[in-house]
Amino acid sequence: MAQLSVERDGPVAVVTITNPPMGYMDTGTVAELDVVTRELETDDSVRAVVLTGGIPGVFIRHYSVVELAAASQRLREQGVTVDTESLIPERTIDHVFRRLETMPKPVIAAINGLAMGGGFELTLACDIRVAEEGPYEVGLPEIKVGILPGAGGTQRLARLVGMPRALEIAMRGRTVSPAEAFRLGILQELTPAGQAVAQARAMAHEMSRLPPRAAGHIKRLVRGTPETPLADGLALERTLFLDLMTTDEAFERMTRMNTEDLDIRRV
Repeated sequence: MAQLSVERDGPVAVVTITNPPMGYMDTGTVAELDVVTRELETDDSVRAVVLTGGIPGVFIRHYSVVELAAASQRLREQGVTVDTESLIPERTIDHVFRRLETMPKPVIAAINGLAMGGGFELTLACDIRVAEEGPYEVGLPEIKVGILPGAGGTQRLARLVGMPRALEIAMRGRTVSPAEAFRLGILQELTPAGQAVAQARAMAHEMSRLPPRAAGHIKRLVRGTPETPLADGLALERTLFLDLMTTDEAFERMTRMNTEDLDIRRV
């Protein structure tokens, strides 16, 4: 049975995680996310993407610990040991999360319930996180079962809230309420109960009406700031600015603003 559904709402694609087993992410969820995100990345008719949960009170509970324990047993039976100085290549889940970060269109997580472990890591790979108020939690509890956030949680959370706070959350295995997540800067918006998806849709439609080439360039520049030296980032910014200055859309929008004496906020 399919775990994802995709609704086309004009230029906005709403991806709902409708049927993860017991609300847990597993290899099936990841495989479907891989297919769907590949399609949305290359579909020029899609200007913005919303990801949300389809089970009441659940975005994605966390990655299946049943599946993880089975993988652990196989590794142990095979006598596998790990040289921690020899880094392993990306897995499918890493490709999916990186695709969300790099596709030249906004990706918004509409968090409408539990989002821990791998589910929380999925939201961290999105550009914007909108969550509704409610009696649920988000965070990284992996250390409680002897592992660590293995799909980008340590890296993306630290870049979002800073190293000291990310260290405290991950090393304690702490999960937090939506209200605290908003105070910590993990969430960009906090809505009343039941309104996260509607708000994310509205935001996606707003962003879809803006020039897509400019949006893609801005996402590339801002997303790249943690790894890019300032001088290199400024050089790329100058280059992409000039690229946009040569486009028909920019020229037409600037001309209309000047001809009609418009406020730049109303163009």
